[in-house]
Amino acid sequence: MWTCDTLPLDNTRADIERFLALLNTQVHDFFSPAIPLTVGRAPGRLDLMGGIADYSGSLVLQMPLAVATIVALQSISEPTLVVCSTTASEIAGDTIVQLPLDQLHQQGQPISYKEAHTLFNQHDTTSWAAYVLGIIVSLQFEQYLTLKHGLRILVHCEVPIGKGVSSSAALEVATMQALCAHFKLSLNGHDIARLCQKVENVIVGAPCGIMDQMASTYGENNSLLALLCQPAVLLDAVPLPEGIEIWGIDSGVRHAVSGADYGSVRVGAFMGYRMIAEMAGLTAILHEPESITIDDPYWQGYLANIPPSLWETMYREKIPVTMRGDEFLQRYSGTTDPVTHIDPGLVYAIRQPTAHPIYEHHRVQLFRALLQLPQPGEAEYTLLGELMYQSHASYSACQLGSNGTNMLVELVRQQGPQAGLYGAKITGGGSGGTVAILARNGSEPHLQQIIKQYEQETGLTTTILHGTSSGAKAWGYLQFHST
Repeated sequence: MWTCDTLPLDNTRADIERFLALLNTQVHDFFSPAIPLTVGRAPGRLDLMGGIADYSGSLVLQMPLAVATIVALQSISEPTLVVCSTTASEIAGDTIVQLPLDQLHQQGQPISYKEAHTLFNQHDTTSWAAYVLGIIVSLQFEQYLTLKHGLRILVHCEVPIGKGVSSSAALEVATMQALCAHFKLSLNGHDIARLCQKVENVIVGAPCGIMDQMASTYGENNSLLALLCQPAVLLDAVPLPEGIEIWGIDSGVRHAVSGADYGSVRVGAFMGYRMIAEMAGLTAILHEPESITIDDPYWQGYLANIPPSLWETMYREKIPVTMRGDEFLQRYSGTTDPVTHIDPGLVYAIRQPTAHPIYEHHRVQLFRALLQLPQPGEAEYTLLGELMYQSHASYSACQLGSNGTNMLVELVRQQGPQAGLYGAKITGGGSGGTVAILARNGSEPHLQQIIKQYEQETGLTTTILHGTSSGAKAWGYLQFHST
């Protein structure tokens, strides 16, 4: 029977007790009882403000959730990587994925990120393991790790999958934390987040920013992670004021950060920055097809640094609403985004994806300042709610809304401050997923009314997300032994 000598004393203790129960019943035969297990944990996150503006340099505010992913691993003598997921069936995946160790090398050298992308994405039913195996590839390729023996890795995810609360980052960071502890690797939190993001960008193929991995790594219990994504500057965490809490309601509509909508909006934002840089007379250098750098002393390469007033007076009307990819490439050669590709035959929205991070950065700065007032009251909370509604409207203008999330936001607005519900917005990459809600303590009965009405009218099943927990760096790791 697997046991842990020192269980956590915080609110994650129940996570570990559930995981131990699972180990000792459902998957009791996966690990060898003769070898200890190294265990890492990383939470999902609720994107309160900032969302899709992270890749444009915005300030973001993220709440680490109580729900988390737990990864346990042990070394084995066989030259094989064996990965098992307790939730693979939710995405129609194989429960166990095996990979011979020698496939992580080509001609004696670790395979590259792009080679790993090809290797791990050959079959839909096994591609989920790219999030786990990709972490091993990154550690080998960056010369932090040399694997001489195989591993058995068990993944248990309690973060809702495909709901916009960063189940992917939680999986990556928990895997990284377990591997670093197991092999005694000294990576700081920024390196962990950076490598996890690179795995998702290049090996998995999802063009996410870095906020998810940073929140899962550095999040603090009962506080909002404040991150200036230029590229990843941690600011002081923002404690939640007394009397205020954050809720998440899963709309029942699956979200995918790798979907075309999210990717095309990101491309549109970088197209807009490229055009503004040209108008401002900034020097652009083409390094390879579609890849450029810009010498930018004004905004340091980030759309978010352009003031809204300057956008309105100097650039808004000069940025086209849409443009075909081939026309853009003919005129501007490429963008500064290293993880997206411009489809010549696709028409991209440009003006609204460009405007979103400019205004969102401003909204998030105001949001943070209001939360940090000594004694915020009803007027301030109402203003915070309005900033959330504005952010949600901007998502919708970028075509990243969904009927389900729009309906939930409108139901919250109808209840309003008189019910203790101040604001709501779609989270993360949009196009479905979860709605974040700012509420007064004791407002759960009103939220339950909203959920009941929503489920009756849509036929969809929702899930409530509530509570916070520590990120992977503060949580550390555990060791399990069999008795």
